[in-house]
Amino acid sequence: MKKSLATIGVLAAAALALSGCTDSAAPSSSSTPTDDAASGEVTKVRVAALPIAETGALWAAIDEGIFEEHGLEIEVVPAQGGANAIPALLSGDIQFAIGQPFGPIRADLQDLGVTIVGNYANSLTEGTDVNAVVALGDSGITRPADLAGKKVSVNTIGAAGDLTIRKAVQDDGGDPSTIEFVEVAFPDVPAQLEAGTMDAAWAPDPFRAQIVGAGGTSVVAPYQATIPGLSVLTNITTQKLLDEDPDLVKSYSEAMSEALDWAADNEDAVRAAIATNLKIPAEAAAGITLPTFTWDLADAGIEDLGALAVEFDYIDAEPDYDRLIQQQ
Repeated sequence: MKKSLATIGVLAAAALALSGCTDSAAPSSSSTPTDDAASGEVTKVRVAALPIAETGALWAAIDEGIFEEHGLEIEVVPAQGGANAIPALLSGDIQFAIGQPFGPIRADLQDLGVTIVGNYANSLTEGTDVNAVVALGDSGITRPADLAGKKVSVNTIGAAGDLTIRKAVQDDGGDPSTIEFVEVAFPDVPAQLEAGTMDAAWAPDPFRAQIVGAGGTSVVAPYQATIPGLSVLTNITTQKLLDEDPDLVKSYSEAMSEALDWAADNEDAVRAAIATNLKIPAEAAAGITLPTFTWDLADAGIEDLGALAVEFDYIDAEPDYDRLIQQQ
């Protein structure tokens, strides 16, 4: 088990490092995307995304030429979480981010002008979900209540991961206040879990599947246990960009909507993109659980997430959803 998990971590970290070789100061074009598409020119757009399986839809759609057809050239900038990308959005270093909705919820409460313009992927309401809390097979951790008093990793503390884990532990009769959460990037989870730096870890695919496949235990799928079908990732931008460059937002929204519809119907292409970009074997990518790719925010569960955050004192009040959620 040690060899397989360590190798997984090294390969995933290498993929992240390779994808991170970008010029963070690269300027964005101000040309109109619709005009560019007609003329054959493209507008460069920087999009922050996590190095996880769900991003396969974006990678595959770029390769398919969907964004180029809409006059856009997408540069994918690696991020650890949606909240981490918000400063780059506000500075204009990136134009869009694909991340959890919790970061924008917090940003709205600070009146930072961050908006969710579309969904990206929802978790699954039943069966094996796209993320789960996992532990080593000999840990003795088999159910949510067992996480009480344990050290559990999430990629970003104070977001949907640890919030839904707390709720799942509480519902199972455990004391969520005794959990010690630590922040660990998803690609580092396999090696650190094996090294014993934490007792359990919240991880999406491919890391969830790889850990479980190597003999680990899937303890709980916290999204499915608390808010079934909760959005895994959303498309985020700023009110400033919406106001100043509505054509760019329109072109991006139309392209992403088409890309997600296409990805839902072309799982083989998505899995191939996952294997290529995360540097994992094709057979490993074939076993990954994919989310429901969708641009539609209607069933994303964002309001339920906000209410849960208030219940567990993550935030003092719910955000202004009319301002925060602006479906394009």
